[in-house]
Amino acid sequence: MLEKTEKYIQAIVRKMGFFLAICLLLMVLNVTYDVMMRYVFRASSVGMQELEWHFFSVIILFGVGVALIQEGHVRVDFLYDRMRPKTRALINIFGTVLFLVPLSLLILFGSLNFVIDSYTIKEISEDPGGLHFRWLIKAMIPFSFVFLLFSAAGYILKNIISIRGGK
Repeated sequence: MLEKTEKYIQAIVRKMGFFLAICLLLMVLNVTYDVMMRYVFRASSVGMQELEWHFFSVIILFGVGVALIQEGHVRVDFLYDRMRPKTRALINIFGTVLFLVPLSLLILFGSLNFVIDSYTIKEISEDPGGLHFRWLIKAMIPFSFVFLLFSAAGYILKNIISIRGGK
């Protein structure tokens, strides 16, 4: 049961990673287009420039959850690598439960009013020609931390399975 749940979470996180790779490609194309328009044709679009940081925000915010499940996050490797696998798994579990989960919940619930306020006032870009629906990109903050918590659950399960003698 634990293995099935962990594999299900891994599959969803991998799909998000694929989606983020597509977002990265779109961001590169967007930046290329913007640079070409600015320096070759002497024309620029505020909306396209804002779209760059929208893509970047989504990639970074959701990429944290993907990095976690793929062991791509930062840790003190020179100590961690010398530990036994069960000790590593225990550190991963306690670190996730004691640090990652509370911080994620704090940011998740702390950002909700930020998004609601933006939606309520129908916030748009302050720049002429900028993008509308500013609340939509702000909503990525709580959504990404829900995703991070989901990813953390998979990470905890993965480490529990490791302690129990699984993969």
